[in-house]
Amino acid sequence: MTQPRATLISLEATPWYHLVNRCVRRAFLCGTDSVSGQCYEHRRGWIVDRLHQLAGVFAIDVAAYAVMSNHYHLVVRVDAARAGEWGDDEVLRRWTSLFTGPLLVQRYRAGADLLPAERQAVTALAATYRERLADVSWFMRLLNEAIARQANAEDGVKGCFWEGRFKSQALLDEAAILSAMAYVDLNPIRAGMADTPERSEHTSVAERLGELMPQRDSVMPVAPPAVSAASGRAPAWSDMLPRQPLMPFDATARLSTAIPFSLEDYLEVVETTGRSRRADKRGLIEARVPRLLERLSIDPEAFIAASTTLLKRFGSAVGSPTSLTACCASRQARHLRGMRAAREVFARRVA
Repeated sequence: MTQPRATLISLEATPWYHLVNRCVRRAFLCGTDSVSGQCYEHRRGWIVDRLHQLAGVFAIDVAAYAVMSNHYHLVVRVDAARAGEWGDDEVLRRWTSLFTGPLLVQRYRAGADLLPAERQAVTALAATYRERLADVSWFMRLLNEAIARQANAEDGVKGCFWEGRFKSQALLDEAAILSAMAYVDLNPIRAGMADTPERSEHTSVAERLGELMPQRDSVMPVAPPAVSAASGRAPAWSDMLPRQPLMPFDATARLSTAIPFSLEDYLEVVETTGRSRRADKRGLIEARVPRLLERLSIDPEAFIAASTTLLKRFGSAVGSPTSLTACCASRQARHLRGMRAAREVFARRVA
């Protein structure tokens, strides 16, 4: 039974979400279409660029992303408390960086004298915009609309570009966050598009490694706004907003605005899991448990298996059996898909 978006994305349950969006009829978003021979590789840069821009406007941080040939994955954290701290002027400044806004808002920002009733109307609009700036649906809408319009303009066509509304999975605990991030960053490797994380272009792990080691040619640098191969110029919105960096890591978990692991531990998990999924190197991987997996009590073999089936084995939420049970109760649902997988992955077996 289909559930309303309000129950799937509930900040009372968790601020962390895994998001997926596909092209209509699974057509090529990026890469080279084997049928027509047309190259759409430059569009992957459009998504990365727009993603960084929107993260600088919304109270939504990006922890991980991967742009594939016909779909993309995101792991985000919604910071509603941050949006609540923004004053009306800050909210209107952010919102009008994306939209011109109604005439009343334009007059207010220009410093015009307003009547008391007009000021109340501006305050009400700011409250609406404040909610939207902490809304995953609005974030995805502005990301998808920009890419769809630019792609349709480039192709000279009209109609739907995306398959439908994005899919979301609530990440209920740290183990789920780690699993989703590794799943996203390893997508190009599993698809045969790259052989190592640093060579998996248009992923968050490659971007992070590029910032750490920019002198290495094998690591993808943080790219400037992507230029269209057809038009010879970047999308109109590409230079309008500054780029917001990815969420930082913080192993101390003192910062609520950071990923609750260390970057070193996370890279170890990605490297070990990625190598374990390669059939030609399976027997060569050292049999050891990454520190982060051990600390979160995740069974390593089950974690490796889940790294390719996160979407299939879990439904609208990912987490430990306890977290899924609590989420099920809060949604007033009889069950949530993935309980068996949760027991296998997140409930460490006793020797």
